[in-house]
Amino acid sequence: MSTPKIVLFYVFTPIADPEAIRLWQHTLCEAAGVTGRIIISEHGINSTVGGDIHAVKKYVRGTRAYAAFKNADIKWSDGLGDDFPRLSVKVRPEIVTFGRPGELQVDESGVVGGGTHLSPEAVHQLVDERGDDVVFFDGRNHLEAEIGRFRDAVVPPTETTRDFIDLIERGDYDHLKDKPVVTYCTGGVRCEVLSVLMRNRGFNEVYQLDGGIVRYGEKYGDDGLWDGSLYVFDKRMSLDFSDHTKVIGACTRCGGETKNVANYPDPGGRELVVVCEQCLAPAEV
Repeated sequence: MSTPKIVLFYVFTPIADPEAIRLWQHTLCEAAGVTGRIIISEHGINSTVGGDIHAVKKYVRGTRAYAAFKNADIKWSDGLGDDFPRLSVKVRPEIVTFGRPGELQVDESGVVGGGTHLSPEAVHQLVDERGDDVVFFDGRNHLEAEIGRFRDAVVPPTETTRDFIDLIERGDYDHLKDKPVVTYCTGGVRCEVLSVLMRNRGFNEVYQLDGGIVRYGEKYGDDGLWDGSLYVFDKRMSLDFSDHTKVIGACTRCGGETKNVANYPDPGGRELVVVCEQCLAPAEV
């Protein structure tokens, strides 16, 4: 019986020939039988793929055979099957599009000048020591935070990753520049860049949650500082960390509690909103 799995990982490392890596990854994915989205740039790779467990393991083994990716932090989760309708492997100026490719520097150890990495345990220790001074700063798009976020987190009103720089440079978060700021996102890749951009703009004490929400959820489930469901970029749309996940999302139509995210009002469109299944049903008819 098929066991669908999804893996996500990123590696920041200098890539001399991104196109060669793109061709290799595309061939590797097709040979293994996985689908998903992979972005490659001169700064590294960002990959989320899924398929049968044996296919995914074959892809992971092949990827780790490349020396620069050997120690990639691979995050596994259960898929539904057909989580990604197709394979997309592309070369872009940035593996996360903040719109500042020239501002990011990487070496063989990763991003240069980013925030201090904190394990989930170290985040709790920081909160124990610094209390309410600690600010959780959501590095995702606003929609993602609607169904799950760290308690009392700052959630910028962003629709795309590019929006962060405009908000920061406008001074919206200047009051946080001398506070301990813990940036977080799904798997950690966005915070690798966001923490650099924030430090370059005068934030003095910037941290990033190592491994992102995924690793935090694996450690503490719903018994820590996280509330709600984790938005994911595949057919599942969201995942829960326990059997007692709190529902914090509100339907944009009726205001009822929901973690459901869907295309609305056009089921085939691109606009995602938090909408309960009852309100969604008429649009699907």
